[in-house]
Amino acid sequence: MNIYSVAMGKREVGVGVIGASGYSGQELLALIGRHPRMRLVFATSESEAGERIPGRSERYISVQDARLGDADLIFCSLPTDVSGEWSLRASSAGAVVVDLSSDLRSGVGGAVYGLPELWRDEIRGARLVANPGCYPTGVLLALAPAIRAGIVDTSRPVVIDAASGVTGAGRSPKRALLFGEVAEDYRAYGVGNRHRHVPEIARSLARLGGACPFIFTPHLLPVRRGILETIHLPLTSHLGVGDAVGLWTEAYASEPFIEVLEAGELPSLRGVVGRNAVALGFSDVEVEPPTLLVVATLDNLVKGAAGQAVQNANLIFGWRETEGLIA
Repeated sequence: MNIYSVAMGKREVGVGVIGASGYSGQELLALIGRHPRMRLVFATSESEAGERIPGRSERYISVQDARLGDADLIFCSLPTDVSGEWSLRASSAGAVVVDLSSDLRSGVGGAVYGLPELWRDEIRGARLVANPGCYPTGVLLALAPAIRAGIVDTSRPVVIDAASGVTGAGRSPKRALLFGEVAEDYRAYGVGNRHRHVPEIARSLARLGGACPFIFTPHLLPVRRGILETIHLPLTSHLGVGDAVGLWTEAYASEPFIEVLEAGELPSLRGVVGRNAVALGFSDVEVEPPTLLVVATLDNLVKGAAGQAVQNANLIFGWRETEGLIA
């Protein structure tokens, strides 16, 4: 199957979602439902097989019953250690595949790392794409302009304090994520650079030319969705907030999903929840050696997962990158 013949020869492409009843899967179904070029052909769920998909006439099916060859495009949103296997099966069946787990992000099976703003040309026309993690998406987009400009002091670590809503932990029931455990609390986890996204961040920073040390500490926010990352960025020389805004604005001038705020403004979750966007803001830090504070926000289920997956699919099929993502 030629990707572009599918895209140009059909008004719509048939889309399958493997793992459609999880939070990211539900978000994918909503995005597919309003995408002008996508038509749902199946959606799988082991826990809800046979039940009607909310808001649709179709029913979930078991992944074992999915006819992978019936879909031109498959999004795979199963848990880590399972998702990659099904993505490779779907790819072998002839579908274009975007995997939302961490299984393929190191290039397993020839998968392309799908962060469009940084590696767009590699994604165009690819047949197997590994969607980035939600935390790494914000970190990499926040740091890339500074790394490429050569202004990061690599003798000191970048300090990344990141906080995510509870949907980032998935939909499977866990005692630590019960309302009574999460409400009115705030806690760190995966400390000491032990979080599963650390290798992904390290690989990608090295690929940008910034093999710099970093300390990554994730936190659980008592909110449903959204990520806020506060990044202390060591610099080789002082960079004022206005100059930082100018540098990042120039770097992302043509990017529809990156918003660089004006000097004096910092982003919040409210501005990005429900949108396929990363918002970036800056502040001086009155310490020596020179340090710049960068704050990044995004919706972990949209730009951090399903929205970015659709953005990747748009690139793969040669459609407008904003198709189905911006009204």
